[in-house]
Amino acid sequence: MPEIAEVETVRNTLKKSILNKPIQNVEVFYEPMIESNLKNFKKDLINKSFIDIKRRGKWLIFETEDRYLLSHLRMEGKFFIKDQNLPKEKHEHVIITFKDHTTLRYHDTRKFGRMNLILKADLENTESIKKQGLEPGDPNLTSSYLLTKFKNKKLPIKTVLLDQTIISGLGNIYVNEVMFYAHLNPLKEACKVTKEECDLIVKGSAEIIKEAIKMGGTTIKSYTSSLGVTGRFQQKLKVHKKAGEPCPICNTPIKNIKIGGRSTYYCPHCQK
Repeated sequence: MPEIAEVETVRNTLKKSILNKPIQNVEVFYEPMIESNLKNFKKDLINKSFIDIKRRGKWLIFETEDRYLLSHLRMEGKFFIKDQNLPKEKHEHVIITFKDHTTLRYHDTRKFGRMNLILKADLENTESIKKQGLEPGDPNLTSSYLLTKFKNKKLPIKTVLLDQTIISGLGNIYVNEVMFYAHLNPLKEACKVTKEECDLIVKGSAEIIKEAIKMGGTTIKSYTSSLGVTGRFQQKLKVHKKAGEPCPICNTPIKNIKIGGRSTYYCPHCQK
């Protein structure tokens, strides 16, 4: 699944290719993917241009003159830029054709991705945006903020760190890496996490995501990039997908367990 670093990489790549190009046509081949009125979705995009692309957590926000197109890639969503004359592929569910005869194509094998076209004034009141927590690196993401959010939560810290209403943009890969950075056992109840551990979560999430974005995200089996971009952060992963390999700190074999149905990698010695 693309996480904050991968979505940011997609955003930066698309900005170089599709901005200020008038839209000639919009085709939707899987209607449940569109959360807004389908007829208006098409009508309100044609003859407009994307003038900027923003991001909130894992949401891409395509800006036109008067609206925002929200797009969430979910598990396997990808964008491709192709010539108009190339045939449609099986899993291309939304195709936006520009007047220069290029197309922006949304490809999603599992059809989990979602799009929503809203008025600009409605952005902060849109449920999917309104409920987003603070992002790694946000100055308001402090140990005090986390302690308040973790209070009374008896779920494993691994589960709570995946909650997008607390820290927005972190997914399974980077939560595993942040917990290793903070020496946190993934099974520890969130309400028992200390201020010192929260400080490490704040610092680690900011450092890890900054480096991951710099390296174009993480390209692994569960997420392969498109748009000609291949992430390199997988070379820096300390524990994720490293089951059985020696811990980079103490050489203890990395363990893989399931927490809430998610594969969780950690060092049983460093993360007691």
